[in-house]
Amino acid sequence: MRDVNADTRRVTPATMGRLAVPAGILAAVVAAFAYVAAVDPNEPGHYPACPLLSVTGLYCPGCGGLRSAHAFAHGHLQAALHDNAMAVVAFLGFAVVWTVWVVRAARGRTVRVDLTSAQLWALGATLLVFTVVRNLPFGGWLHP
Repeated sequence: MRDVNADTRRVTPATMGRLAVPAGILAAVVAAFAYVAAVDPNEPGHYPACPLLSVTGLYCPGCGGLRSAHAFAHGHLQAALHDNAMAVVAFLGFAVVWTVWVVRAARGRTVRVDLTSAQLWALGATLLVFTVVRNLPFGGWLHP
């Protein structure tokens, strides 16, 4: 008996074309992580300091992000979470969104991310609360 789905499993030029952009994005992200994994942000002089931290002494939502990426790339999840927990959430979120993108592109479906204004406000509020808490005395566990 002939497999009905045999034709759908074949990789066609159209499928390769649909996967070109996600593959390019993945290559750029892998290259960035490889660079940060190779060039330790914990060593002074490799990366510029955060301007907000330098001027005000306050941690922005991105402070510790490079150290977090370095630890994440080396498989040190606890250190990555300590350096910037929101960055780890973003890394994992990117992985999920990218995977959905690739699966849908391979199947010939479009990908739309339609965030409502309420979802965008919730994301902004989460980043704001994270930033405020990490700068308060009891939020020291969120310091990079």
